Amino acid sequence: MRNKSYIFVLILLVGVSILTYQLIIPQFATQEYDKETVQNISQGITTTTEATSNQIEETIELDTEDSSEDEDSLDIDSSIEDELLKFNEAESLEGSFTSYLLIGSDERTENSSPARGYVKGKRADVLILGLINNQTNKTSIVSIPRDLLIRNSCTEEIQRINSSFSSNNCGNGVENLAASILNLTGITIEHLALFNFEGFEKIIDSVGGIELCVDNTIREGFSFELQRGCQVVSGEISLNWVVSRNTEVLVGNKIVDDNGNDASTWRKLNNVSDLTRIQRQQDVVIELLSQVSNFGSLNELTNFISALEDTFTIDENLSNSKAATILWNLRNEKFSDINKLTIPTRPYTTESGMEVLIMTTYFKDFLASKGLLD
Repeated sequence: MRNKSYIFVLILLVGVSILTYQLIIPQFATQEYDKETVQNISQGITTTTEATSNQIEETIELDTEDSSEDEDSLDIDSSIEDELLKFNEAESLEGSFTSYLLIGSDERTENSSPARGYVKGKRADVLILGLINNQTNKTSIVSIPRDLLIRNSCTEEIQRINSSFSSNNCGNGVENLAASILNLTGITIEHLALFNFEGFEKIIDSVGGIELCVDNTIREGFSFELQRGCQVVSGEISLNWVVSRNTEVLVGNKIVDDNGNDASTWRKLNNVSDLTRIQRQQDVVIELLSQVSNFGSLNELTNFISALEDTFTIDENLSNSKAATILWNLRNEKFSDINKLTIPTRPYTTESGMEVLIMTTYFKDFLASKGLLD
């Protein structure tokens, strides 16, 4: 009888443990990701059968916002291809860094920010490479412009790097994108995570908003208005600020007429580009990560992780427990010391008028110039 009681208690404890794990550790959606396949793709080796229509539909389509620029292959004069892509073949840096890739798409639903509108499909706005130096433990984030010109190692087409995020007979979307990044940087992505606009808002709201600081009072229509200085803002405002292309700056003092309407003078902020948006993306990512150090209890951490559960997709090799551990270990990170970098580029216009970016130095030399390599 006593043995039966012990067995009952043991089963009960196991059940409680499983329930606790399910409540605390999120059940992230996962994405198939094989690093050996990535290595093969980077060398132009076909390793899989032709992608099915379902696989293609599930892949996030990384296109520019202008629908006229949806063509995968760009009209580049073959006589200058090698010159334009001179710095795209990287020397191997395997073993030097532990690497993570953050991919953000503009997928929206009816629950997303009304100010951004609703669009069908998914396109990429964010490609951020996180690097941890394996010798110094120094952390850096490197943004990869979505319009960076590359040669697709699977198809041999000249295209933007965001166009390489699609399924084909070489691999799935994340594997093809990771292969493009391997060719550019010499680094094989260890783990990756994907999120969309709605998830971006929800994550920020789950920590009570983040602090944004601006030098001048700025706005974009009715989507946001940030006052000069620092303020804590919601996920919706953060998103609208990050993706804003038509930012206006206040001229003089704020004026409100007798009817309560804004009668101030505003002018369009000059030189707002994708590189401007990249800087904003980095600021928001760093500010969001810094919030991890504010968790003072398991309940607070659980609430935060619960928000991640239905907003992120992670690679199949990144277990739920490992993802949670990575977040918890960030509590002691000094985020002001994180290097915020962007792959150096110059603008280039194709014969048909499409705007792309050309890499201007080898990735290893770029890191060395920033003191990240011996």
